[in-house]
Amino acid sequence: MSEDNNHEQLSVEEQEKLMEKYDTESNTRNLGGWIAKVVFFILIAFSLFQLYTGAFGQYTAYIQRTVHLGFALTLIFLLYPARKKGKKKSVAWYDYILVLLSIGVCSYWPFFYESLVQKIGGIDNLQAIIGGIAILLVLEGTRRAVGLPIVIIAVAFMIYALYGPYMPGMLAHRGLSIDQLINTMFFTTEGILGTPLQVSSTYIFLFLLFGSFLVQTGVGNYFNDLAISLTGTRVGGPAKVAIFSSALNGTISGSSVANTVTTGSFTIPMMKKLGYHKNFAGAVEAAASTGGQIMPPIMGAAAFLMVEFAGVGYWEIAKAATIPAILYFTGIWIMTHFEAKKIGLLGLPKDQIPSKLVVLKKIYLIFPIFAIVWLLFKGVSIERTALYGIGITILVSLFRKDTRITPSKFVVALTSGARTALGVASATACAGIIVGVVTKTGLGLKLGNGLVSLAGTIASTPEIQLFLTLVFTMITSIILGMGSPTTANYIITSTIALPAILALNDQLEVAIPVLAGHMFVFYFGIVADITPPVALAAFAATGISGGDPIRTGANATRLAIAAFIIPYMFVLQPQLLMIDTSFWEIIFILITAILGMIAIGGGLIGFWYRRLYWLERIIAVVGGLMLIYPEGKSDLIGFCIFIALIIFQFVVKRENINDEKLEKAQG
Repeated sequence: MSEDNNHEQLSVEEQEKLMEKYDTESNTRNLGGWIAKVVFFILIAFSLFQLYTGAFGQYTAYIQRTVHLGFALTLIFLLYPARKKGKKKSVAWYDYILVLLSIGVCSYWPFFYESLVQKIGGIDNLQAIIGGIAILLVLEGTRRAVGLPIVIIAVAFMIYALYGPYMPGMLAHRGLSIDQLINTMFFTTEGILGTPLQVSSTYIFLFLLFGSFLVQTGVGNYFNDLAISLTGTRVGGPAKVAIFSSALNGTISGSSVANTVTTGSFTIPMMKKLGYHKNFAGAVEAAASTGGQIMPPIMGAAAFLMVEFAGVGYWEIAKAATIPAILYFTGIWIMTHFEAKKIGLLGLPKDQIPSKLVVLKKIYLIFPIFAIVWLLFKGVSIERTALYGIGITILVSLFRKDTRITPSKFVVALTSGARTALGVASATACAGIIVGVVTKTGLGLKLGNGLVSLAGTIASTPEIQLFLTLVFTMITSIILGMGSPTTANYIITSTIALPAILALNDQLEVAIPVLAGHMFVFYFGIVADITPPVALAAFAATGISGGDPIRTGANATRLAIAAFIIPYMFVLQPQLLMIDTSFWEIIFILITAILGMIAIGGGLIGFWYRRLYWLERIIAVVGGLMLIYPEGKSDLIGFCIFIALIIFQFVVKRENINDEKLEKAQG
């Protein structure tokens, strides 16, 4: 942050403590002595391995993924204590055993690759032991680096796979033996070594490394200064700074909680100092930071998983995510603006705003982000784009001494990139267990058909059945997304909740696009970070604001209302995802949707040009929904309501002013 910004903020130590409390991935040991050097060299080796295979070609699937997993598990058991309050200065004796087991198990594939790929039939006793140990190591590593929720789901799915014949009704299946389960999980590409880990060992690691290099240029502080210089003096300036900086930081951070703590450490104190209530200030930061996960181009690395899961190109995903992301942040921006107007808050004093000239001199720092978007648009492979992005970041950093990536910063980028990848690697390996069980048992289709059937028994028409199916899928996605990082979150929701939407396609006249279904479950999995009672991002925000976690989460949910509305809209009308539409249709959709968000924001906050009556608030929300829904008649009705509300507000406002003048004259 620039010297011009003298607001109180959390120290680095305080930020680290807060992230350790609410972000499992940040709860690491602080080692010293010889073991710290060993960890340092392993982190460097991990990053160099990924850079080498990204530049010169990957090894065969089994070798690439097991080496990647071996690095991750080894580092997890060295860096993450078994308990949150475990020893942070040294490695426990049993963790050295787990490290040796991780190296041994993950070396099995590279050393015996030829014999393993030629094997026919099942696995022998030794392989059963090795595979069983691999499963246990993945579960324990994920518990430490990511958290318990995804591990519980994975264990429940394995129990389901083993006891299939004893399951009730439609959930029953033939069942797998222990050997069959182990074989699937570690000796095929349908389990731990499946698609999720493949994406982690290729695309995701390189983009996380790109983000680490970008951070070393000081781009995070630059985003903050840019946000303050552009929005700091406006009505409710600090809240708008939080939205702007969190959107920029969030797309490369990959974590709602980490984004909340880092940007919130200075935006939340600024908001409170200006006059925002602590529960509202924390909510703004939590909602904006969570939105970073749905912000193109990186989308918390989920975009790269979606390439494989949805079977569409990266550019199609980034394009589809653009309008919903704009509407999400527009909605938060509008509501913070109306809240500031409602309670009479102004912007920051000019002496606390960094010089625009100084800020503009560093505008080149965001060039790498635009460069990777352009490269992906031109069809350059994802791995090559990430590598070029790293190279471009290093080049642009040389323009100024204070942004330059020196050899020491280069090493820090390698180690921090590898550290960031540990949670993703373990989460994708664990999620592979879930995907493997679903593939072997057909559980996803069964759950999907079950939700559709449940909706069908309640609904009287296909339209109501569609709506109820979406509601059930939304609830399922939010529950599954609680406490999970972005990548694991998307894998789980797309594996378990998505089949319900796709199963409904057989009963609809116009099929729901596959990408729309993926985006639907992804959105609702992400908003679990601000949805009470779990709401990890909201809890992290209250660690800074001192507010109430549940009230902060409720406020964040209200601010992020677009995330609860837009997914329904783009499933019903995929034009919002720029699917099968023209340029002018996109412009029209964007304009009407933004007008809709203004009306909804005014209705929810209870203020527009003046305080709104309850009836006006209801009418505003209804009119806003009609404007967001991309259909001619609804847009026309919504626009008429929008104009009528504005006129009525000014008429009543003028009457109130005239009444006040008359009272003063009579007095």
